[in-house]
Amino acid sequence: MSGPFSLSDRALSLKPSSTVAVTSRALELQRQGVDVISMSVGEPDFDTPDHVKAAAIRAIESGKTKYTAVSGIAELREAISAKFARENGLTYAPECVTVTSGGKQALFNAFFALLNPGDEVLIPAPYWVSYPEMVALTGAVPVAVPTTPESGFMLDPGELEARVTARTRMIVLNSPGNPTGAVFSPEVLRGVAAVAQRHGLMIVTDEMYEHLVYDAEQLSIGTLAPEHTLTVNGASKAYAMTGWRIGYAGGPKGVIAAMNALQSQSTSNASSVSQYAALAALGDHEATAQFVTLARAAYRARRDRIVSGLNALGLRTPTPQGAFYVMADTTPIHADELEATRRILDEARVAVVPGTDFAAPGQVRLSYATSMDNINEVLRRLAPLSGA
Repeated sequence: MSGPFSLSDRALSLKPSSTVAVTSRALELQRQGVDVISMSVGEPDFDTPDHVKAAAIRAIESGKTKYTAVSGIAELREAISAKFARENGLTYAPECVTVTSGGKQALFNAFFALLNPGDEVLIPAPYWVSYPEMVALTGAVPVAVPTTPESGFMLDPGELEARVTARTRMIVLNSPGNPTGAVFSPEVLRGVAAVAQRHGLMIVTDEMYEHLVYDAEQLSIGTLAPEHTLTVNGASKAYAMTGWRIGYAGGPKGVIAAMNALQSQSTSNASSVSQYAALAALGDHEATAQFVTLARAAYRARRDRIVSGLNALGLRTPTPQGAFYVMADTTPIHADELEATRRILDEARVAVVPGTDFAAPGQVRLSYATSMDNINEVLRRLAPLSGA
């Protein structure tokens, strides 16, 4: 490379995100005045609850704008500990809890605290695009464990165990899942916990969508294998706090200590004001629960509409049990999901995400975290492409 610098092998190994590419293209069209409906971003369209915003204002006005402990303010860690016990049946003392700048940083810290080069990590697929990329950054090797649309993307513990080798160190779970919306059943989770216990594996479970469950039972796998589990969560999805950047994790004390040490040398503490906002969301859990209940009902209605509408167009779409995404089979539009995504954007003026980076060929992800009017208009625009 010419010039006084060269990029690291680690930086060069990162794959460009198709999600970002689609979003950028859609934004460019919108800047040109084109009416594009975005179904690509996994972000609630609801505003942050008023009592949470009021708590942030109070924190600013009272001068709570300084550094905090790297692991988060004590009050928030205590509230997270109480939340884990109240809602998940998990026993994590405050010193076994850490607060991060979003759930993504909690995962990043966990992977770097637990993995060495050459270790293998089992990840059910389709998966969120960042899991394999973050694992690969540590020098470890992501190993996909396939699931199918026919099963509703349910994980088979037998398929998982068949991929365990002498190098396997970790299982990554995401339930409810992005991009599929699948909620792994208690029977599946018991099977996964047994695999982890038999082979001495760590489970990192991302439960960011835990409150957005519609037709299933949500169970935290940490109740089944507590000594093997790190539980990651955050304020972004259920509480409509994506921009506040608050994630958290609970787990074995030694793992949390290592994650805090890593954080101390990278970002230090999460935003102080955002921590006080999250404290209000978790502390005043009755007010927050009312917000979540209303949002969940809206998401359920949107899910039912988009699933029925896409299937009526011949775009086979399993009914997700959680989160706010659907995976649609777009082979009637084009056999290649990248080309289907391009046609959907350029011809229907709808932004979706190709399944390529999710390990979901022939499918695209649509987020229904948008209005019912937008969903109906999207279905109308897709009809000519699908041949319906």
